[in-house]
Amino acid sequence: MKQHIKLETVMNQLQSSAAICATAGRPPWPGEPNQCWIWRWYPNALWGTSNGNSRWSPLSHDLILNLTQDGIKLLFDAFNQRLKVIEVYDLTKVKLKYCGVHFNSQAIAPTIEQIDQSFGATHPGVYNSAEQLFHLNFRGLSFSFQLDSWIEAPKYEPNFAHGLASLQIPHGATVKRMYIYSGNSLQDTKAPVMPLSCFLGNVYAESVDVVRDGTGPSGLRLRLLAAGCGPGLLADAKMRVFERSVYFGDSCQDVLSMLGSPHKVFYKSEDKMKIHSPSPHKQVPSKCNDYFFNYFTLGVDILFDANTHKVKKFVLHTNYPGHYNFNIYHRCEFKIPLTIKRENTDGQTETCTTYSKWDNIQELLGHPVEKPVVLHRSSSPNNTNPFGSTFCFGLQRMIFEVMQNNHIASVTLYGPPRPGAHLRTAELP
Repeated sequence: MKQHIKLETVMNQLQSSAAICATAGRPPWPGEPNQCWIWRWYPNALWGTSNGNSRWSPLSHDLILNLTQDGIKLLFDAFNQRLKVIEVYDLTKVKLKYCGVHFNSQAIAPTIEQIDQSFGATHPGVYNSAEQLFHLNFRGLSFSFQLDSWIEAPKYEPNFAHGLASLQIPHGATVKRMYIYSGNSLQDTKAPVMPLSCFLGNVYAESVDVVRDGTGPSGLRLRLLAAGCGPGLLADAKMRVFERSVYFGDSCQDVLSMLGSPHKVFYKSEDKMKIHSPSPHKQVPSKCNDYFFNYFTLGVDILFDANTHKVKKFVLHTNYPGHYNFNIYHRCEFKIPLTIKRENTDGQTETCTTYSKWDNIQELLGHPVEKPVVLHRSSSPNNTNPFGSTFCFGLQRMIFEVMQNNHIASVTLYGPPRPGAHLRTAELP
């Protein structure tokens, strides 16, 4: 039994619209134990983790989507954000079948006898005295049985009667929880790779490398994944892996030929950052608006100049929980070479990744001369952002948007357009 579902795919199935709604609940304070912080609210679904400190260390715990009315939790890997474990914690709210035969419904109780009849023989059950639960494990599937009375617990411990009593679960014991995962062990399971059936015509970025010149970023080199067939040929589909590059100064036609059509085109209504510009013409209203190509499955936005229709900015999104834009973009697995600003170092570079923290980046690049710009986001002027403000620092033609937990929410790359056209013949398949 395998599951290959991206958390964005689950959200698309849970709601008909693409709108993202923020919860009105507050985030936990540092050190607050045993709390579940709700990052997003959806109908009958709650985002969170099992640890209240997850806001400050979002990579230390799996993401949990709790479907409260279905009694199901979906656990997503904290790094690749793919579905890792499906936990059914309330079997009274769902009907379950295996090979077309129900083993849990209103008429059929999920007892140990029913599980044996449906799934067959397996290894002996393991008793957990702390939880007073028996765990019966199959490949990719585990059942937890609750004992009727704690008085019966000692005679089922593994060390009782030379361990022989642990070979049999008490008759009539019912399933309390069920886990579905990939592999042989729930403790060692990892999220499997996304299968071709989930691509649905989209292109995904396996990695994004920032290309630099002598002064700063000059473009992106993307390693892309796509299903290599058209509709109706899924059985013969194969994974296609290819590279594409886009640069500052490329036209929108260049970008379309390299990356395909964007998921959305967004026109900027106004530039709220122009007040920080030293230009004396910053108050002159623009006759046309710059526009973004939004590539949600790549985790990348590309900004074009309204007059020249050339690339002027790239925005790379990390999709961390606790950020206002969480769950809109797939995580961009970027690598940015940084020029070290230290004494006795000449031309050395280090790499900044999606998982780098701002303190480590500052040690490499040096502290910014100017104070950060505080960025407030809200869906309307009357709404508040429960996730708090972020801080934008500018270094080496890059703007790092930093969350309150010191993680990078996004990186904006900007620079002068590259003169001339780029030779792309070698990049074509």
